[in-house]
Formats: sequence, structure tokens, C-alpha cells
Amino acid sequence: MGRGKKVKELRDKMGMNRREFSDYFGIPYRTVQDWEAEKRELPEYVLRLMWYKAAIEKKIDLNKNQ
Repeated sequence: MGRGKKVKELRDKMGMNRREFSDYFGIPYRTVQDWEAEKRELPEYVLRLMWYKAAIEKKIDLNKNQ
């Protein structure tokens, strides 16, 4: 699975639309859109940090996603 699909999976698990997701992480909407469409590649560490932040702030259960 590509990183863009993993971003969308995270967003879906958090129950957010793209606007809410981009605002939550402080990432431009267009960037999230491009990541999900796999027009741009995000660094692996950024993806890991996003999952971690969501888990720490109890938006998702990290153990169920691994």
C-alpha cells in the first residue's frame, strides 16, 4: 500500500474529512489532497508521526492499526 493510501486510511479511521484532517495536522488542504491522489510522496517519518499523534491524542487506537 502506498503512503497516500495510508494517509487516507488514517483520515478515515479518524472520521475526518480532508478539511478537518488538514486543519488538525496543520497541513495545507492541497498537500493532503495530492498525497491521497499519490501525486506527491510524503516522507515515511511524517506518516509515522501523523499516526503517532493521532494515537497519543486518542483519535485512533494505534495497536489496532499495526
